[in-house]
Parts: sequence; C-alpha cells; structure tokens
Amino acid sequence: MDQSEVISITLICYQIILIAIGIWASRKIVTNEDFLIGGKQLGPWVAGLSYAASTSSAWVLLGFSGFVFLYGYSALWLIPGIWAGYVFMWLVLGPSIRKNSKINNWITPTDFISANLKENNKRNLAILSACLISFCFIFYIAAQFEAAADTLSSNFDFNQETGLLLGSLIILIYCLMGGFWAASLTDSMQAVVMVFAAISVSLMTYHEAGGYQEIINSISSYNQNYIDWFGGQPGFLWIGFILGAIGIGLGTFGQPHLLTRLMAVKGDKELSMGFRIAFVWVITIYIAMAVLGLSARSILGEINPEKEIFYLLAENVLPPVLAGIVIASVLSAIMSTVDSLLLASSSAISHDLKLREYFPLNELIISRIVMALIVLVAMIIAWVIPDGLFNRVLFAWSALGAAFGAIVVARVLGYEPPYKARKFSILAGFFSTVLFYTFGTSDFSGSSNVLIKNLHFLSTLPGDPFERFVPLLISCLIIFIYLKNADLVKERPNLNSIRDAVKRSKE
Repeated sequence: MDQSEVISITLICYQIILIAIGIWASRKIVTNEDFLIGGKQLGPWVAGLSYAASTSSAWVLLGFSGFVFLYGYSALWLIPGIWAGYVFMWLVLGPSIRKNSKINNWITPTDFISANLKENNKRNLAILSACLISFCFIFYIAAQFEAAADTLSSNFDFNQETGLLLGSLIILIYCLMGGFWAASLTDSMQAVVMVFAAISVSLMTYHEAGGYQEIINSISSYNQNYIDWFGGQPGFLWIGFILGAIGIGLGTFGQPHLLTRLMAVKGDKELSMGFRIAFVWVITIYIAMAVLGLSARSILGEINPEKEIFYLLAENVLPPVLAGIVIASVLSAIMSTVDSLLLASSSAISHDLKLREYFPLNELIISRIVMALIVLVAMIIAWVIPDGLFNRVLFAWSALGAAFGAIVVARVLGYEPPYKARKFSILAGFFSTVLFYTFGTSDFSGSSNVLIKNLHFLSTLPGDPFERFVPLLISCLIIFIYLKNADLVKERPNLNSIRDAVKRSKE
C-alpha cells in the first residue's frame, strides 16, 4: 500500500467518524442552549482539548513550525505570549465568565460583553458585535472550505467544485446534528491527532538532524541573525517585533469561540482540570514545533522549500504508511477547524440578533437554519472570490481580540464600562486593526502622501506590532479614559482571588 492510498483511506475514515460523532451528539440536543453551548456541561478533557484545538488548530503545525524555520530564535518570542494567554484566560477570566454565565443564563460571549446596560444600548451593542463576528468568521469559514476542497480533490478523482460541496456538507451534517457537542468532541479528537503528529515528526526530524549539538552547530553557521534572540533588529525594531509576537497571545481574550468554551464548562473543578490538560497540550505542541523548525533548518540549510516543512519532513523522515496517516490526519483536522467558527457565527446571528422575535419558529430550528445559510454563503464566497482575498481574513484574530478583549478583561476585573466606552472600544480596536492590516498588505510605494507612507512604514515593521498589539492598546485606553473619573465599579479587583485561582489549579 503506497502513501496516497493510506492518505485516502485515512481521510475516508476520518469523515465517517465525524458524521458518527454528529449522530451520537444529536441525542444530547434538546434546547437551543444545548445546540449553541452544550448546556454548559463540558467536562475537563473535552473542555481542555477542544479549547486547545480551537486556539491553535493546524496553524501551529504548519504556520508556527515554518515561522521558526524562517526566523530562528526570534520566532520563539511568540511562545510566552501564547502560554500567558492560556494562563490568563483559564485562571483569571475563566472562573468569572463561567460563574456569571451560569447565574445569568448567558449563551454567547456577546451576552457577557453587553451585560448590565440599558436594554436599547444592549441591543445596539449586540448587533454591532454580531456583525463584526459574522463578517470575520464567514470569510474564514470560506477559506477553510476551500482548503477542505483542495484536500479532497487532490486525493480523490473529482474536481474542485465537487470537493468543495462534499467537504462543506460533511461539516454541515455533523454540526447540524450535534451542534456544540459535536464541535467540541471533534475538536478534542483533533487535538489528540495534532499532538501525536507533532511529537512523531519533531522527534524523527531531531534524530535525523543529529541531535542537539549538531543542530546548534549547523544553525550557527547558517546566519548569525538566525540565532539572535532579537533577529538582528536594532533598537525599537526588536521591541516592536517582540510586542507583535506577544500580541498574538493577548488577542486570545476577545475570541468569541474560545470564550464560549469557558462559558460551557460544567464547574470550577472541571475548569481547573481543563486548564491543566490544555496547558500541558500547548506546552508540548509548541516545544515540538520549535524543535521541528530548528531541526529542519539544520537539515535543509539555505534551502527554503515552497511546501510546508511539516509535510515535507513527515514525508521524508517517517515510514510511508505512518507519514500518510500523519499527513491525512492533519489535513482532516484543517477541515474540522471550521466547526467552532461556524457555531460562533450562527449563534451571533440567531441568538444575539434575536431572530426569534421576527420568525415564528423554535429557537433551535432558527439556529440550524442560520447555520445552513452561513455554510451556503461561505460556499458561494469560496467559489467566486479569488484565492488571494482569503489571505486577508488572517487579521480576524487580531481584529476580534482588539475589539472585545479590553471589555472582557475590564468586566472580569470588576469594572463596568458605560455603553459609549464599550461601543467606541469595539470600533476603535476593530477598525485600527483593519487600517494597519490594509496598509501592511497593500503596495503604497508609488504614493507621495507623507501620511500614507508613514502608515505603510509602521504597518510593515517586523512582527507587525501595529496590527497585533497597538489596536488592543487603543481599545484599552478608551476603556481607561471613560472609567478614570467615573464610579463605574461593581466590585474592585481583588488580587487575592487571582492568586487563589492559581493555587486551586495546582491542587
């Protein structure tokens, strides 16, 4: 049996498992709350693993390993930001979000973001939040559908359109049937697949490269900037590079699909155990991918292959059958990444926009109809929009993090920003990210306008700090300005509660 046959068999088995999970999970769906947030009954293993997979997805295998391969030691500054994001989300934000979601019967992160406002203001903020979430995620879903189509059409004898239709339908079927439960279970399976693939490929590549000393000697002779923790960047440039890398971790605080995972955890005990599971996972997989990136540079030298190094090394260092399984599993994991985004988008539209007030249908039916329509729109986008446009959806993480992160942190720490503070914070965080992303990805070399040239310069600094860090800072400043001279605190922040949360996680 050759590698292509192994990949095909693995893909088929994976899709069958996804549908089977959807069928099983459908038995747990009774109410709209069950469909959108699992009835807030997630156990520690599913909560921890599904959160981990939703946070990193296959990007950590393909993107981070390639990032380390290209930039060396300086790329490792991304790791403390990611790890710190996990700690803060689970130990500081998690307990408050979970507890208040249960007490107030909140179903979506927008319920938390707009809480304790006048009804009219709450409605306006919910509409704004739902529009931004849907805008960001629906294009990202379309990109994932196209990736699924590429995966299926390249391994089976049918065209791109058929692959797009088949891949989209498989995801829609298990999500429609099992909702949040199906998404959480498949993401947990994805997390296990990813960590198995990461450890297998990185260990074999490390061995192939000759071990620690051989790798250090090899990469030291490659490029001095490669082994420089600041990437050879002078002065403020390396500060910006570090802030940009750490900013990715800070963007975690405003991600709707991750906040939903914390809202869905059953209790404090499950939250504490879920954190340990998720944190062990993230430590393991990022170290493995860092080792893979450095080991791959040691082996390949100055060669920069067009193919992702994860796939390249899997094909070259693993036995054919194992390599086929690893590659197919990761490709399949890419397909199942879309489920969390699909649920976040459908809940933003069906629940946050209160569609039940306009249609005489059961809430559960409305949520399923909305989900089906989102899939249809995403499929059309994947069909008609040129591939190059899909790269623009990569700003979604930073944009949503900057839009919602400051409000989430402020409310968890006991502050109640007024309606205007929340509205302007969301708008400023989101659109400043869009601004810097646009100037960073477009060609303004021919412009003579000083402002445009300066914006382009700032947007193209190493590490993209003005896209990943500055918008969140602007959002936080707006919240701070509104709170500075106002008595808008429901309960002053208690640092002892934070220390207690950390202590509980160690017990």
